Amino acid sequence: MDRLPHKVALITGGASGVGRECVQRFVAEGARVAFTDLNDAAGQALAHELGGQAFFLRQDVAEEADWLRVMAAVQARWGSLDILVNNAAILVPGNIEDGRIEDFRRLLHVNAESVFLGCQQGVRAMKSRGGAIVNMASVSSWMPVEGYAGYGATKAAVAALTRAAALHCRKRGYPIRVNSVHPDGIYTPMMAASAPGVDPQFLLFDPTSNRGGRACTPDKVASVILFLASDDAVHVSGAEIQVDNAILGMGL
Repeated sequence: MDRLPHKVALITGGASGVGRECVQRFVAEGARVAFTDLNDAAGQALAHELGGQAFFLRQDVAEEADWLRVMAAVQARWGSLDILVNNAAILVPGNIEDGRIEDFRRLLHVNAESVFLGCQQGVRAMKSRGGAIVNMASVSSWMPVEGYAGYGATKAAVAALTRAAALHCRKRGYPIRVNSVHPDGIYTPMMAASAPGVDPQFLLFDPTSNRGGRACTPDKVASVILFLASDDAVHVSGAEIQVDNAILGMGL
């Protein structure tokens, strides 16, 4: 299949988890993909595996200087940008009573400020020729998750930034679509680290064997991101797409 022919994409947090799945899927669908991460070894290995259709750059997504450097590198290599996936994030536990302010500030810096910077740079790069921005949020954007007050707050900020960016592009007449994806749980290295020693079978949702499971696999979320990035979603902007097996409606 070729759902992204001749498209140029930039994916943050692309060395593992959902980001890695997106990099692989986008290349398979015809895109040229720049991807970033702080994990140099994993990023370089994936770029080598995929060949000339992908290249890796180290990036701290919370730093404006790194965004400017990455955007310049993409432009120098391929001359344009059509798709941006703001995927990079961190997960730090902490409830509202005992959580540390330094952890909350770090979450805001990495999870929320990075999306502000990414959307800003993406809009500037794509406003003349058009494109798509997909922001990774969470069901915790709306639904409190016990023990993760700060994380939920930052993902609510991602949702709000998505709506603001989508409206801005519509009002300015920019042909840019901006949407957010809101999974419940995704079985990634980040989730595995938060549940040490727990067998994946007890976390993964399955409609027959484990309906109480809260997680899906990264490839399922990557498929939704692919749809939003592609021209199949040409009239979808400002949407908050739940990938949660109806958990939001059911409650916890």
